[in-house]
Amino acid sequence: MENKLKKLGLLGGMSWESTVSYYQAINRSINAQLGGLHSAPMLISSVDFAHIEQLQHKDEWDKTADILIHEAKHLEAAGAKAILICTNTMHKVAAEIEQNISIPLIHIADATGRVLQQNKVKKVGLLGTRFTMEQTFYTSRLEEAFDIEVVIPNAQQRDTIHNIIYEQLCKGVICVDSREAYIEVINALAAEGAEGIILGCTEIALLVQQQHTKIRLYDTTAIHARAAVNFALGQ
Repeated sequence: MENKLKKLGLLGGMSWESTVSYYQAINRSINAQLGGLHSAPMLISSVDFAHIEQLQHKDEWDKTADILIHEAKHLEAAGAKAILICTNTMHKVAAEIEQNISIPLIHIADATGRVLQQNKVKKVGLLGTRFTMEQTFYTSRLEEAFDIEVVIPNAQQRDTIHNIIYEQLCKGVICVDSREAYIEVINALAAEGAEGIILGCTEIALLVQQQHTKIRLYDTTAIHARAAVNFALGQ
């Protein structure tokens, strides 16, 4: 069976903390389905996030695209059969990457949208970096392709969510006070009618898990990893 598994190409390091979660989730899922000593054939290109983060906050997205296109091409040349961008925010340049490779790009918002549709969710709250929450590359995809209304936190809450991601979660720092701040925002979104909450930054699941709230959480790292496993298995 191992020879029939399709090799995955992961664009990681953004941050490496969440890339660890991807590696673990994909391998565990492959092993759960195939048993024995099976694991997932994967190639990982892990970039220096400090450089990417600086370009993000300078609004130089074209330069971030160039970096990831370069790495995606290397993954394809090395035998990857599909590409995953292991971060929600950098899906802002997903279209540019897709245009420069000849293998599929498994889009995190599409994988999430399909799960929301299956669960008949029509209105969902979104947590993520300020870029993901405020710009349209993510929310519009859910609204237009899946007919799902997306609500986001207010400006002050967005600042809190964003700063905790970059100052703590990307460094592997988990604070109880930060979790409580996130739960407060989640409750506010639920009060606005959100039927579930998208953890739309791959690090957020390191801080907030389902046991911390009664509101249904959609962990995009886990959802994206499952979509990758389905591809690898040819499903």
